Amino acid sequence: MLLFLMIGAGVTSASLGYKMGRDALKGITQPDTRPVSNVSDAQGKPLRREGKLALLKEQDIITNVKARIGGGKTEAASDKAGSGAAAPKASPSPAEKTSGLPLSVENRAVKLEVTGVAKQGNNLVLDVNLLNNSSKAVQFLYSSLEVTNDQGRLLTAETQGLPEELAPNGKAAPGKISIPTDLLDNAKSLSLTLTDYPEQQVQLKLSGIPVEQ
Repeated sequence: MLLFLMIGAGVTSASLGYKMGRDALKGITQPDTRPVSNVSDAQGKPLRREGKLALLKEQDIITNVKARIGGGKTEAASDKAGSGAAAPKASPSPAEKTSGLPLSVENRAVKLEVTGVAKQGNNLVLDVNLLNNSSKAVQFLYSSLEVTNDQGRLLTAETQGLPEELAPNGKAAPGKISIPTDLLDNAKSLSLTLTDYPEQQVQLKLSGIPVEQ
């Protein structure tokens, strides 16, 4: 009799625990793990990234988080730490000195150019070109694109039309970068930072981009 009572209590406890667990997990779904779901082509269609998912290194993630928290204060320290790598060479054109357009920067034969800035609705839209004059293709993950204002504040940005893989053909690949105007906070200029992925050998940093008033 005691044995039957123990078995019955165990079955009842297991059934109640299973039911409570199912009720607690109702409405919970698996998170979207696609890292480039916000990247779209020129027609606005989302791009799909083929192949295996490349994971970022833990140290790179920690460095990126510290840079975002510290804003402009940590920029000098990160530049000092990466002084062993090749520094990007900004184009010394007269237009760049006067903060006019176009503005460009080049590193390892890869060039980033801003050709236009205009307000469209509630967004500030930058017209940009990417050119690859090197001997091999370069890949980019635009979710890691950093846009900051002249106070060092990190802004949310969305890319359109820029290719994930830039072919070594020297042809301009046009695209757009959209930034909500509500986040500009009376900024006079913007800065862009873009790194290739996953090698992180190409460092493109362009500052002094005028904000259309």
